[in-house]
Amino acid sequence: MRIACSLILLIIAGSAGAGSLELNGALIQGGLTQGLAPPGSVIHLNERPVRVASDGTFVFGFGRDAPSQATLNIRYPDGARETRLLDVESRQYETQRINGLPNRMVSPSEAALKRIRRENAWIAEVRRLDTDRQHYRTGFVWPVIGTITGVYGSRRILNGEPRRPHYGIDIAARQGTPVYSPADGDVALAKKDLYFTGGTIMIDHGYGITSVLSHLASLSASEGQSVRQGQEVGTVGSTGRVTGPHLDWRVNWFEVRLDPALLVPAMPPG
Repeated sequence: MRIACSLILLIIAGSAGAGSLELNGALIQGGLTQGLAPPGSVIHLNERPVRVASDGTFVFGFGRDAPSQATLNIRYPDGARETRLLDVESRQYETQRINGLPNRMVSPSEAALKRIRRENAWIAEVRRLDTDRQHYRTGFVWPVIGTITGVYGSRRILNGEPRRPHYGIDIAARQGTPVYSPADGDVALAKKDLYFTGGTIMIDHGYGITSVLSHLASLSASEGQSVRQGQEVGTVGSTGRVTGPHLDWRVNWFEVRLDPALLVPAMPPG
């Protein structure tokens, strides 16, 4: 896939510092972009504040349906201001039909919906974390090697019923296969039995970047634990809403859902 990285410089006010911001990453729906600015810079993406580290590094992402253009406003330490328009590449998404799911997993009862809302609140709380530990800078690796059976952004039709798009990547693997942390981080949530995602671990990689590892058969990491990239955190299972054993890996920048496949090389052969 061609990655669009074009930047249109609109306004530069002043000279010292202006134009010295660097961006690295995919300017594409579902993509994660890292940047470097002079320390002390203040940055907004579409009027949203972006955390800038003491060394000038920062990160932001684009969702599945992000508009074709985004605005990045920078105020440099010397007072110079710059506005950049970022061209965001659009994507075409697949349609995936999944049949054979229990009806309660497609059309939950009112009691189940109350449980789902409670569990979604836990997940949303983790995705609001804005910690200043830059674990994400280790980069990402596949948490498990297997067959990709579901991709980011695909429109889902479950038992013939249209449902929300899929925001992760599904990797089929044998039951009990070890699952590893895709990057350094801190375990912010570890639950053995969420309604839709079953055994679930959420890892905070810092600066709003989180991973979710779902449908686990077992968990070997607990809430509050720091983990390193490649450390085992659980095993592949078939818990929650599934038709077979697999891992669903999702990555967010706060509430913005990213495509994990854009963060790693092509899946190696199993």
